[in-house]
Amino acid sequence: MNLNNLAKLLYTQGNYAAAEPLCRRALAIDEKALGPNHPTVAWYLNNRALLFKAKGDYAAAEPLCRRALAIDDKALGPDHPTTRQIKKNLDDLLQKSAQATAPKPKN
Repeated sequence: MNLNNLAKLLYTQGNYAAAEPLCRRALAIDEKALGPNHPTVAWYLNNRALLFKAKGDYAAAEPLCRRALAIDDKALGPDHPTTRQIKKNLDDLLQKSAQATAPKPKN
């Protein structure tokens, strides 16, 4: 099992505190090994963005998701399933962020 998979397992179990440093480390390793514009790096960025989104930290998640989308859009094309998935994740993130910052109705 690689670091990213372990981080994803911890994330799905709700153990965000343990997952985040593993996500960060997996990303750093692959950025160094594969270069900053590799699709695997994009996927790790996406996973880290999903972790921040789950924690409600939309401000931290958005640039990661945007960078992942830019990498995959260029490397794989806009119609690739992975690119479309990251685009969907970004759209969902932006919607959740807007909902979180929208004024609450007063009763």
